[in-house]
Amino acid sequence: MLFMLIVKASKNSEGNNLPNPELMDAMTKYNQELVQAGVRVMAKGLHPTSNGMRLSFPEPGGKPVVTEGPFPNTNELIAGFILIDVKSKEEAIEWAMRMPDPQGYGEGQIELRQVFE
Repeated sequence: MLFMLIVKASKNSEGNNLPNPELMDAMTKYNQELVQAGVRVMAKGLHPTSNGMRLSFPEPGGKPVVTEGPFPNTNELIAGFILIDVKSKEEAIEWAMRMPDPQGYGEGQIELRQVFE
């Protein structure tokens, strides 16, 4: 079963601030554990939305409207993701619970979602 651990953005990540060395070490260790367990498929961080754009479709069948970043409401944005392949939802939850606070400073938030296969 594929699950995505979606790391929500924060003011810190949207400010293009790199995590402190302790958090970087903790995340590296966590990712190594995922690899050693054979469950990690992919893990990537995303550039802040100031480097992105959003396409919206205001009219059915119409052309998309492009909006350049940055975007407001950091709590609704994504800073990165980890894709894992596990045997059950319970196992996915266990792995999610082991992830260090991905933003540090008590700002981290992870959304766990099953991927359609």
